[in-house]
Amino acid sequence: MRLLPLLGGLLPLLGFVRAAPSCNHECNRACWTSRLNVNTDYENEWPDTGVTRKFELEITEVDEWVGPDGHIKKGAMLINGGYPGPLIKADWGDRIEVTVTNRLKLNGTSMHWHGFHQLNSNNQDGVAGVTECPIPPGASRVYSFQATQHGTSWYHSHISSQYANGIVGPIQINGPSSYPYDTDLGVFPISDWYYDSAEHIVDRMMDPNDPFLKGIPGSPPPSNNILFNGMGVAPNGTGGEYARLKFTKNKRHRLRLVNTSADNTFVVSIVGHNMTVIETDFVPVQPYLVRQLYLTVGQRYDVVIKADQEVDNYWINATLSSTPLCGTSLNPYPAAIVSYEGADESRLPTNPGLPVIEQFCEDDDTPRPLTSRTAPKADFTNTKIDTLAVTLDVKEVNKGISKVLWAVDGSAIDVQWEKPTLENVVEGNFTFPRQANIIKLPEASKWSFWVIQNNSPSPHPMHLHGHDFLILGRSRFTANPLVDPGRPVIFDPVVDGPHLKFDNPTRRDTTVLPPFGWLVIAFEAGKNPGSWVFHCHIPWHMSQGLSVQFLERVDRINWVIPNLMPDLRMKCDDWRDYANNDPGFKMRKIDSGL
Repeated sequence: MRLLPLLGGLLPLLGFVRAAPSCNHECNRACWTSRLNVNTDYENEWPDTGVTRKFELEITEVDEWVGPDGHIKKGAMLINGGYPGPLIKADWGDRIEVTVTNRLKLNGTSMHWHGFHQLNSNNQDGVAGVTECPIPPGASRVYSFQATQHGTSWYHSHISSQYANGIVGPIQINGPSSYPYDTDLGVFPISDWYYDSAEHIVDRMMDPNDPFLKGIPGSPPPSNNILFNGMGVAPNGTGGEYARLKFTKNKRHRLRLVNTSADNTFVVSIVGHNMTVIETDFVPVQPYLVRQLYLTVGQRYDVVIKADQEVDNYWINATLSSTPLCGTSLNPYPAAIVSYEGADESRLPTNPGLPVIEQFCEDDDTPRPLTSRTAPKADFTNTKIDTLAVTLDVKEVNKGISKVLWAVDGSAIDVQWEKPTLENVVEGNFTFPRQANIIKLPEASKWSFWVIQNNSPSPHPMHLHGHDFLILGRSRFTANPLVDPGRPVIFDPVVDGPHLKFDNPTRRDTTVLPPFGWLVIAFEAGKNPGSWVFHCHIPWHMSQGLSVQFLERVDRINWVIPNLMPDLRMKCDDWRDYANNDPGFKMRKIDSGL
């Protein structure tokens, strides 16, 4: 929600550059080096620091783990023994090298670096069944890629619904900013938390005879709690503690918000304080002032907050929507605390704050990127419109066995862990089964336009790998389609086309597809060879099939990634050896595998 654009007095800062390293400081965060600043087009230019930051992540499993709120979680999967995983922190242009070791009992794993374009490094994207085979138990894999973007993100496993068991962690890439600040408070993930295992939740959601919500097949359960930076008080008050941030009076604080949930979405607000938005999903934007921010699953907002209130304690609220389709929780009032230096931290805040404005899962189209992109309108209006239709179906998958699936154009994705898309591509095999949901993009560089049509009452946080996309437009949200479902609003190019925004609209990698509505996006294809998934980021829906794969310039994939074929084959042989010697393997892939 936009309250006030911040333009006067700021724009001169954005182009102001002084020699590194002194140019990036409290009064001028726009500068990074003598040549690069916040206006630098990061898709075409970035620093090459020559620095490699190394990290080690060990994935373990605990059947019954006492979680942060004092309650037992079944089937917890942890990184380095805790939740969330350790911070991966680097500077813009650094190389990041992460060794992931799988200590799970039976399951494979992988690791995806959310929002990183992985330019010319598709094999580092970490999607099991697409860019790699899973890492088998007892084995390790080294991921290595350059931070060509800067800002805030997170990492998570990308195999079935596994990350909802706890395999997530924050990422901070230091770089220039479109607004000055004094202190960087770091990454502040907010997430739903389930006491049940993700596998059991998915198994129930795919069962047409076991609906969770109001008799609707495929609907999710409420989360048991909401955690802030891995901390939270149990809804019944029996355990845990509030996460706490520290403010210094009259100073400006950068806070990096991430929604790392499986299903819940929030309106985030800080009692008595406004927030200046400076970045969305790795995209620096023209600063604008808000009182509240809606975050769907996978989204990130970097904000600056002026500590201009009295020395005291203040609630950070994550308010859920009144419609259950945006996610539900057994914690009715999720919160963390901001404490000013000098405040009595033994006292809880007393002011609950103003009621938030209900947004009904509606995404924010206010952000305007500093680095402009314009999609050619003529290319959209003069060519056949590509449409992806999303439906909720009950289909027979085996004789006498039906499952609730999310399908795109009638097909629920089903990837093959033992033979990922990328391995087929490097071997020259371009014949894929229908359920691979492959879409081959044109070989030449050109803009790719897509209309996503949602024929269901559920909103979907749609995330694209390998690219940012321009949000050209979307239908208005239905306030509560469970109460008044009506009919899907179908995109009409004659009626809706003239209202689309082609000149520097909001650009990001994750946005909301409205319930019973449509979304129009565009991205420039032909520059990043690989197989890039475009999927709903609710892991339950990924498991149920809501994804496609875009094949992009795969004719160049062997050229841009040295030693791709032997490296990929060696890692996949490790997985195939494990799977072939494990009689129970087939039983553990109960879903799409994505």
